[in-house]
Amino acid sequence: MIVDTHQHVFWHGGNDRDLIADMDAHDIDAAWLLTWEAPSVEEAGRHGHVFNPAHARPDGTHDGMPLSDVLTACERHGGRFVPGYCPDPARPDAPALLESACRMHGVRVCGEWKYQMLVDDPRSLELFRKAGQLGCPVVVHLDVPYLPDAKTGEPNYCPLWYGGTLDNLRRAAEACPRTTFLGHGPGFWREISADADAAAQMYPDGPLAPGGRLYDGFEACPNLHADLSANSALGALKRDVEHARGFLRRYADRLLFGRDMLGGALLEFLDSLDLPGEVIEKLHSLNALRLVPPAPPS
Repeated sequence: MIVDTHQHVFWHGGNDRDLIADMDAHDIDAAWLLTWEAPSVEEAGRHGHVFNPAHARPDGTHDGMPLSDVLTACERHGGRFVPGYCPDPARPDAPALLESACRMHGVRVCGEWKYQMLVDDPRSLELFRKAGQLGCPVVVHLDVPYLPDAKTGEPNYCPLWYGGTLDNLRRAAEACPRTTFLGHGPGFWREISADADAAAQMYPDGPLAPGGRLYDGFEACPNLHADLSANSALGALKRDVEHARGFLRRYADRLLFGRDMLGGALLEFLDSLDLPGEVIEKLHSLNALRLVPPAPPS
């Protein structure tokens, strides 16, 4: 069995039928469908061309990926999808909205948290604590606010930042010990290498420097997990294939298969590593089913 723990619907020109066809083509049994709310004051409107045009705002901004699209896909395709939802934590009613979504619509995942707010902001912590009470794992996207200039080393501001740094996520995990966090995104996976602070690219490549802060985060926070989705995770693993084998074995109980796109690139890479069967089974489905068990028949 394979569970894709990081997926979206009605984006990049594809609809729910396209997603199901792609899942079938790669023998993926189920997927967590995540929202990405886009407050009008944020820069996410720059991504409007990849979102569902039905949610474009007259002022040129965009609603992003709302809960309504997730629920539409879930209603059409039964048990193939697990609904996720993460309301804007700047809303004072965000924890109540998450709880209502769980009770009214069967939401099982708090995600995707992708906001231009520090992930350890008190408003986010309140939402995360509610997610922990509801048994919802939280999927967090990190994009760092600054990258060093390749020539001078001076910090360059990144307008499309989300969440802050791994240190912010670690503080959130420590503040919410009953909540399970899944790290995701370039700001998270760059920390697999100890030279992350010196990397001028959003997606670093080249040899890994041992001792990345990602290891410290996993060791300090037993509630910190990660999904293997997108080019951020796949690119980080491909930087050193031997390191990837050891990393996936070491944290086999904390890593979850996820794509954040279509296609079989991650499956092909995992297959190429010749990992033990029990490790592959944990990555493919067992960890996901432990965090979000199958819903009982209605």
